[in-house]
Amino acid sequence: MADFETIVKKNAESLAEMQDFLSTLTESELSTPMPAGWTVSAVLCHLMFWDQRALTLLEKWEKEDIAYSTIDTDVVNEVTRFLCLAVPAEKAVQLFLQTAEILDKRISRLEPDRIKEIEEKGKNVRLLRADHREMHLADIKKVLGR
Repeated sequence: MADFETIVKKNAESLAEMQDFLSTLTESELSTPMPAGWTVSAVLCHLMFWDQRALTLLEKWEKEDIAYSTIDTDVVNEVTRFLCLAVPAEKAVQLFLQTAEILDKRISRLEPDRIKEIEEKGKNVRLLRADHREMHLADIKKVLGR
């Protein structure tokens, strides 16, 4: 488990890197095909989906006990791919950045003890969002030759 300061710092750094990089992309680059039938913009929509899931669970857990939320990640990714591909490229960028910013702020306001509790009881919600972002950013840069 990463400590509170590390989570907040890495999330902020990854979001800033994504903002800087995405600001340089053209419409054509956002439509570039990625492996497994995705596009660059669809991958951003994918990131937004998983950030929104984490945000939704954090909101739920403010009202009730923290509990493990079951999910079949591979099936969800396959199902949402078609929805992500339908979102216009610029809208995908906007949705990703807005959701990531809201989630990062929400996480930064959590008490360290609450983060520990979430990581222990809500095991499949990763508060360190940076890892997921950085993984997909590396894939995008590779496909775009950057």
